[in-house]
Amino acid sequence: MSKNKKKRNKIYAGADAAITKPIITRIEAVQRSKIGQFWFEKKKLLKPILITSGIAIAVVILVLQIVRIASGN
Repeated sequence: MSKNKKKRNKIYAGADAAITKPIITRIEAVQRSKIGQFWFEKKKLLKPILITSGIAIAVVILVLQIVRIASGN
């Protein structure tokens, strides 16, 4: 059996090594109103709920109007 060659796991840091760019984290401060801050924090949770409730309300109104027209009032 031949002996397996050990894999190199050390990062090459010689003179001609690829230069790694530093990671820059940009933080931006924004002044929001209380309602704006609430919407920013809860947007992922509230948006689907508001969309589905709006569609449900529209469907209920349409069904009620169709029933009203069909009954002749």
